[in-house]
Amino acid sequence: MAQVIGFIGLGIMGRPMAHNLLKAGHALVVHDRNRAPVDELARAGAKTAGTPREVTAQSDLLITMLPNSPDVELVALGPNGVIEGARPGLVYADMSTISPIVSQKVGKALAAKGVKMLDAPVSGGEKGAVDGALSIMVGGEKSVFDSVLPIFQVMGKTITLLGPLGFGGFTKLANQIIVAANLTALAEALTLAKKAGLDRELLLTALGGGLAGSKCLEQKRPNYLAGSYNPGFKIDLHYKDLGLIMETARELGVPLPTTAVVQELFSALRVKGRGGLDHSGVITLLEDLAGVST
Repeated sequence: MAQVIGFIGLGIMGRPMAHNLLKAGHALVVHDRNRAPVDELARAGAKTAGTPREVTAQSDLLITMLPNSPDVELVALGPNGVIEGARPGLVYADMSTISPIVSQKVGKALAAKGVKMLDAPVSGGEKGAVDGALSIMVGGEKSVFDSVLPIFQVMGKTITLLGPLGFGGFTKLANQIIVAANLTALAEALTLAKKAGLDRELLLTALGGGLAGSKCLEQKRPNYLAGSYNPGFKIDLHYKDLGLIMETARELGVPLPTTAVVQELFSALRVKGRGGLDHSGVITLLEDLAGVST
């Protein structure tokens, strides 16, 4: 019998990830609190379920792609949650970016039901999700990782087992430090160049060919050229990640001075009502401070 995959969380990232699983021929059962993406996946061939418990009861492998730690706790351990539909042999891969400590808590609770869990957060933004080219950072047992690897390969290109449960999350937090700092550095550089009168397209070409080149520059180039920051990954979500980073850093005793400044810049963006912009939209704050128009 073909393996059935449950997928909960059909947002900016989860929806294209689920579509890619369908395109690869996998049987899919989906759930989201918003009806529109559920209906979209149903038209593409997925079955639907009304609660996480119902999804879990029909699944051999369950994937969640949710906004934050409380969402994962509620879906996994709350009323009508995963734990109520779980059975021995189920594999649960949480691909959300959440606290690694919460991942370990959920994993321990589900282990009592015979469920094996991986934490497997992703990087690559909406484009990476659509292209099936995500970087997937995994924590958990190697045997479980090996069993899920063919599924991960449908959604990603770089798939790495980092260690036990929670290590995927720690790696994703490190990733988010680099991305947020990179986007802020790009914002400062492009704002400086704009005030000096440089052509932005020529500037990006020059920067992209040298040591300053990065995936952030490459993927966000269209945003910078258009001066439009429709979300591939929202400032609100990256701000949430920065909060997880600082909380984890305090627990581990790791000073993160640059990240603390970037967190405050993202906080200022949210105060200005820009939390729904793409995270590359941090440049709008720097442009405001420099007195240059978008």
